[in-house]
Amino acid sequence: MKKGLYLMHAEMCKTFSNPTRLELLDLLAGGELTVSELVEKTGLGQANVSQHLAVMKNAGAVVAERRGSNVHYKIANPKVMKAFGIIREMLRERLEKSKKLIESL
Repeated sequence: MKKGLYLMHAEMCKTFSNPTRLELLDLLAGGELTVSELVEKTGLGQANVSQHLAVMKNAGAVVAERRGSNVHYKIANPKVMKAFGIIREMLRERLEKSKKLIESL
């Protein structure tokens, strides 16, 4: 049972381990977007964006809904962005410590 949970956890963490996926999550935090809108905002190719969205969908970070010829993506659960924010907070603290260390030299 625990191994399955660890596997799911690892898959979700993998979502956060790629800069492109982080950018897509950041954009989706502002609300639902289509693949075309994400392509326009990132400047990436449609195949690349779609591939990253598929990874995030499989991990449960985003959900997709087809409406006509467009697929709309949104954050699956607000807790995804809460986790995203906690990681950013930790990074800011780390950078602040490094800055203070450099200034003290």
